[in-house]
Amino acid sequence: MNKAFVREPDTTETFCPKCGAAGVPVPWITVEHHVPEETRRRLTASSCFCMTPSCEVAYFDAMESYVLATDMVQPVYPKDVTAPLCPCFGLTRNDVEDDVDAPSPVKIRTLLAKSKSPAAHCETASPTGRCCMPEVQKYYFKVKGAGD
Repeated sequence: MNKAFVREPDTTETFCPKCGAAGVPVPWITVEHHVPEETRRRLTASSCFCMTPSCEVAYFDAMESYVLATDMVQPVYPKDVTAPLCPCFGLTRNDVEDDVDAPSPVKIRTLLAKSKSPAAHCETASPTGRCCMPEVQKYYFKVKGAGD
């Protein structure tokens, strides 16, 4: 087949230079909030967050520059499992586990309502710059499934 008719894949993903996982693109304001100024100078404005819990890299860019999780301003989930799942409102893994054991997931429902309010500041509080609800729900169903 003539190459003129073969479509090139649309790959804009950037992969972690340590573990190879696809990165989550983050706004620069997120990096500014989580990485000390001297350390973030290594990164370009098009940075990503590595979601692999066991990987030592937190932020990286397409030039394979990176910042380790230990170099961040404070610990973040999933790099540190003791850090809040939701840094905006402080919801922890223990809170989620309590909801799994409760008749109704009150803490998660409360978080859902708060996450839609102006008090949520995900762009600066979350290491991905995004709302944590998908991660909270993922952890809830993981724990709930383990208990069945």
